[in-house]
Amino acid sequence: MNPAVLSGQTSYLITFMASFLIWFMLAGLFVLWFIDGRVKKEEALHALMAAFIAWGLTQMIKNLFPVTRPFEASELVPMTLTIPFDPSFPSGHAAAAFGLATSIWLHDKKLGFIFILSAFLVAWGRVAGNVHYMADVSAGAVIGVVTAYTVGKLHLYKLIK
Repeated sequence: MNPAVLSGQTSYLITFMASFLIWFMLAGLFVLWFIDGRVKKEEALHALMAAFIAWGLTQMIKNLFPVTRPFEASELVPMTLTIPFDPSFPSGHAAAAFGLATSIWLHDKKLGFIFILSAFLVAWGRVAGNVHYMADVSAGAVIGVVTAYTVGKLHLYKLIK
């Protein structure tokens, strides 16, 4: 997406989704765990572990597939708060967002739907922000979902208790 064609509000929205929404998802998890109580300890720890494990996996995979980022290939400006310098494939943001969201969805479908929608917006923001290709965020989403299911099945947080 060419930033010169976008209105100011649209570019701010893309930057928010690409750079900040994932942090709002994490903050929402903590609010729902500590303040609201709608999220239980096990659910929150599953979500955090899935997000961090999924992100870590993407960082390892990036070393195997040094894909140039869209803004580097097209010489467009990235619409993110920071300029990423690591390879593009797969998206760590999408993996972490979908890992977190899927974990919540596995425990609470209504609440999980809001987080899944947010994860899609994070992924879309990364593509619209010129820092990822659709294949990057799709692979990241798959990594996040598979990691969340694995963490949920293994109850990994009990191993560190």
